[in-house]
Amino acid sequence: MVLHAGERGADDRPGGSNPLHAVTSPALAATYTPPRSRLNDETLPADTALQVVRDELMLDGNARLNLATFVTTWMEPQARELIADCADKNMIDKDEYPQTAELERRCVSILADLWHAPDPAAVMGCSTTGSSEACMLAGMALKRRWSKLGPTGRPNLVMGANVQVCWEKFCEYWEVEPRLVPMDGDRFHLTAEEAVARCDENTIGVVAILGSTFDGSYEPVAGIAAALDRLQSERGWDIPVHVDGASGAMIAPFLDADLEWDFRLRRVASINTSGHKYGLVYPGVGWVLWRDRDALPSELVFNVNYLGGDMPTFALNFSRPGAQVVAQYYNFVRLGREGFRIVQQACRDVATRLAGRIAELGPFELLTRGDQLPVFAFTTRDDVTGFDVFDVSRRLRERGWLVPAYTFPENRTDLAVLRIVCRNGFTHDLADLLVEDLKRVLPELAEQDRPQHKPATSTAFHH
Repeated sequence: MVLHAGERGADDRPGGSNPLHAVTSPALAATYTPPRSRLNDETLPADTALQVVRDELMLDGNARLNLATFVTTWMEPQARELIADCADKNMIDKDEYPQTAELERRCVSILADLWHAPDPAAVMGCSTTGSSEACMLAGMALKRRWSKLGPTGRPNLVMGANVQVCWEKFCEYWEVEPRLVPMDGDRFHLTAEEAVARCDENTIGVVAILGSTFDGSYEPVAGIAAALDRLQSERGWDIPVHVDGASGAMIAPFLDADLEWDFRLRRVASINTSGHKYGLVYPGVGWVLWRDRDALPSELVFNVNYLGGDMPTFALNFSRPGAQVVAQYYNFVRLGREGFRIVQQACRDVATRLAGRIAELGPFELLTRGDQLPVFAFTTRDDVTGFDVFDVSRRLRERGWLVPAYTFPENRTDLAVLRIVCRNGFTHDLADLLVEDLKRVLPELAEQDRPQHKPATSTAFHH
């Protein structure tokens, strides 16, 4: 979560909300000032408090027009009803809410089947607050497995520089050396050759990304696994692969059935995904699965009984809502395999068509086309000198579109791109409106003699 410094805002500004908010006492709302740094002394009627907060939230962007985030921004009314029904259920309290726990177990089994676990009954898995926690748990299992082999050096983890920031956090928090493979030229993610070149006897694992947040491309998981097989035969190092499938693990099973990236590969020890991304659930829920008990050292699992029953748990936090787990199961019940295929195909169709239309506009060059994740990145052509991607992003924001502009990481910081994430609910009609707005701003941008503004940093791709 973002850290806040607790700075005090100005408390001497005039009070006053809409007097009609407080029907029984207009004078109350007319003089009321919402708390900014300390609690007010008085109470408010519930309806008045609701409207006061809603008024401030109008300043937020429209989530449906947010093309930066991978996170689900639309669910059916029936799913929202279930979430409201379960908002008071604590997921950790499995003895008090046994059926919610059963739905979690079913979700794990369903994912084990989707990801071709050789023995679904042997799979270990759990829900999490999102993929970041899931990655932390997977990383902990990799490190503990390595430490039980009795090594003497410092542990390291091999991954591409395009990984989500949670992996760098893991390395910092758990004292693991991050061996980041930098981007180079037109290579924007990890390859098998670059991965094995950085492995040694202290490598706890290799992280392969099924769907890079930078450009939506899949990393070659099967190629990486095969290279590690050869490395083991040559050097004896048995290095597992963790697949960070935050987005792609809920795309590939339905649209890329022949792609081998999951537990079909013996070297894949664990996989995570975000239920709140292409699992189509509101935030926040994630999932992490290990292929068998050997991949998850038993000492990391704690048994707690003070909630009424002896329950195993593996998590960084403890209490959290069960509502999103129930919503994930609702999606599995509601859609089935064919429904998920239709939804994900629709997202990919929108992405590839939109990418093609943007390429036809002239000033832009595509890096990817949305044919893996329904996500694509593009930049301005070399001969475009009057504006850059940051200008385009700023002008689109004036129309309500949130299209992130950012530079690639070290070794390719010269490359700045725009990225569009096509989620369920972002339709062909909305895509056409985006193209029309792009056409509207391009002539004005073309009149500039140079780019107007380039922010020092951008974190829009870390969603």
